[in-house]
Amino acid sequence: MKKRKVPHTFVIVFAIIVVAAMLTWIIPPGKYVQEVVPNPETGSMDTVMTFHYADHLPESVGEFHAEPQTWQVFSAFYKGFVKQGNIIVFILIIGGAFWIMNKSKAIDMGIMSFLKFTKRLECSPLMRKIGVNNIVIVLIMLLFSLFGSVFGMSEETIAFTLIIIPLSVSMGYDSIVGLCMVYVAAHIGFSGAMLNPFTIGIAQGIADIPLFTGIGYRAVCWAVLTVVGIVFVLLYAKKVKRNPQSSIMYDDDAYWRKSAEVKEEELERYTPRKAWFVFAFLTVVLIIFSVLYPQTTLKIGNSEATLPLLPIGTAVFALLGVLTLRKTVHYFVLTLVFATVYFLVVGVLGFDWYIMEIASLFLVLGIASGLSVDKSASDIAKLFLEGMGDILSAAVIVGLAGGIVIVLQDGGIIDTILYGLSKSMSNMGKIASAEIMYGIQTLINIVIPSGSAKAAITMPIMAPFSDLIGISRQSTVVAFQFGDGFTNMITPTSGVLMAALGVARIPWDKWVRFIWKFILVLVVIGALLLIPTVTMELAGF
Repeated sequence: MKKRKVPHTFVIVFAIIVVAAMLTWIIPPGKYVQEVVPNPETGSMDTVMTFHYADHLPESVGEFHAEPQTWQVFSAFYKGFVKQGNIIVFILIIGGAFWIMNKSKAIDMGIMSFLKFTKRLECSPLMRKIGVNNIVIVLIMLLFSLFGSVFGMSEETIAFTLIIIPLSVSMGYDSIVGLCMVYVAAHIGFSGAMLNPFTIGIAQGIADIPLFTGIGYRAVCWAVLTVVGIVFVLLYAKKVKRNPQSSIMYDDDAYWRKSAEVKEEELERYTPRKAWFVFAFLTVVLIIFSVLYPQTTLKIGNSEATLPLLPIGTAVFALLGVLTLRKTVHYFVLTLVFATVYFLVVGVLGFDWYIMEIASLFLVLGIASGLSVDKSASDIAKLFLEGMGDILSAAVIVGLAGGIVIVLQDGGIIDTILYGLSKSMSNMGKIASAEIMYGIQTLINIVIPSGSAKAAITMPIMAPFSDLIGISRQSTVVAFQFGDGFTNMITPTSGVLMAALGVARIPWDKWVRFIWKFILVLVVIGALLLIPTVTMELAGF
């Protein structure tokens, strides 16, 4: 009997677009409208969100274009590319830059040195019992979970995936473990965010709650979710380590295993003269920026800290640059990688960097890596194009997935779906109402994975409703952040997820087979963590 093959990820996503188009023929279009109405209790005028079907919209709304989708399932591909253009360009630039860096063999040299170091650590009975690899997984996941919790790291994980997956495979795991160490960890932190400005900040602002209050209980939520995530990944990693062929990605990971098959004798240690010129040029540039920006103000929630981060980074780069260039250019390229990560964090927290600035930073990394290993400008350009071609499928799937939301938006049914779900909260108890809010946010997130967009749509409805039923608005925010976070790791409408899977070369259907049970566990834990926000007196609630 011939084994039935699972359709290609492109086919699955396009089928979802077709289903979305069919829904536009079944669900009537509608829109939430912001209106100013008198408050009979206070006598003031309040701004509220009211829902209207398309044929009963107020004249103030103007034209509202919504129609059942037919041939638009094909134009959605184009519109999806336009909508997700920033992420698509980011992926292509990252792919090209990392391809140049990978050709320097610096990552191979770094992984070999790291594995040698871990083997020496395993000589210790205590470290052998704990497992050095387990410590590596825990530390990396803690770091990225903290990044997700504090400043909402999401798109940035795409770049780090290309670094961590080769390490994961070289350690005897698979690409899924590598993706979990970065992407899943960051999104667990995103879900249990303490200070994430893109979710907590916006949601609390709309709900008229002092920004970032209630951080104590959210820190507890973050710790619980992070521990659960780490335990889940460690158990799966142990299973794959024991039997690599048990991984559903074993055959697909041949690409990563082949790229990791570099013998130490193939890595010639050398330092071209051009690498010293690259080092000198970058050091001078960093010194100039250190003079222009001697102090950097980091903004974390409502707290600020002013530190000389650029001068510190410049000094460390200069010192490491000299030390690594005296050994081999490979270590210098790794120094460039670490410097890139450092200045990325400083840029995001201190200068409000986003995708454009981060992509530019990695482009500099790629060019500097190529020049350091004595590549000509033409060679670097060719390698950059090769890298873009190698990662093109990841960019295409992001555009295709973006078409799902486009079809729902053009059909005008997103707000109607939200309205139908919100009606289910009537005549419920406090705990049940809070859980229904959480369920609604979770379902909506499958369609609208953008946390800031979803906060703008749902919080003006949920916050006043929580007042009516006697639930703290902080509880509503917690329901929002849990609902916004967990399904980001499985929904095909998330451009970041589809990009990360594309970069990791993990088909979406295989990812779903792996992650769905874990998502279910997270959803249940989220429901349990929501109960104390209704039943207990918590600080800030």
